Amino acid sequence: MLDKVQNAGRKAILYRMVTAHHTCPYGLKAKDLLRRSGYEVEDRHLTTREETDSFKAQHGVATTPQVFIDGARIGGYDDLRRYLGKPVADPAATTYRPVIVLFTLTAFMAMAASFAASGSPFTLKAAEWFIAFSMVVLAMLKLQNVESFATMFLNYDLLARRWVPYSYIYPYAEGLAGVLMVAGALNWLSVPVALFIGTVGASSVFKAVYIDRRELKCACVGGASNVPLGFISLTENLMMIAMAVWMAAASLGYIGGHAM
Repeated sequence: MLDKVQNAGRKAILYRMVTAHHTCPYGLKAKDLLRRSGYEVEDRHLTTREETDSFKAQHGVATTPQVFIDGARIGGYDDLRRYLGKPVADPAATTYRPVIVLFTLTAFMAMAASFAASGSPFTLKAAEWFIAFSMVVLAMLKLQNVESFATMFLNYDLLARRWVPYSYIYPYAEGLAGVLMVAGALNWLSVPVALFIGTVGASSVFKAVYIDRRELKCACVGGASNVPLGFISLTENLMMIAMAVWMAAASLGYIGGHAM
């Protein structure tokens, strides 16, 4: 809000590509950011590819949009953010955000399903569904690009490095086990599958991170992620192991009334 007051009355000139078939999204973002920062925006459209190429050649720039403030060229959208003192995302930076968001949403999904089924979001069934839902969503993310997942997975998984087809089987097995656990069906299949892939996965992560001290990216949310291999990756596998053990104990009658 202070920036908006300080910049009130200042004028910015924005050149952005707006044609019949394409409107530059970064141009829209730059325009919105300038206005929210208090600038009066003179919005100049580059309406053809030829006009855009001519503009870039004239100013010696490779991309549009381009922002000018007080007669000086600031640059594109990221340059504008830097000029305004705002953070610029590093696409190569590692982050736990994807898995934190995933586990948060699957927890809410599990509580919502529990509330719909029993009238309470805080039940043992909600905890069981949280793990099962997480397995399904994690498998879905891996299967968006199974080749990319397999490539990243081969960096650290002990079984996949000995038998490459396992890197392709893994996400399907995880998804199948998760769906069966949600339904509480075919425990004889879901329990050993989850126990096997969870145990191999946990062993692989533990060796790569805590014994070999390797700094790798985790394939847990797909092959294009920047999630670092570490505690969160280990947690995914330990959750599967815990779920499998719990369901096996319930099926055998050691945990009365809680079998799915």
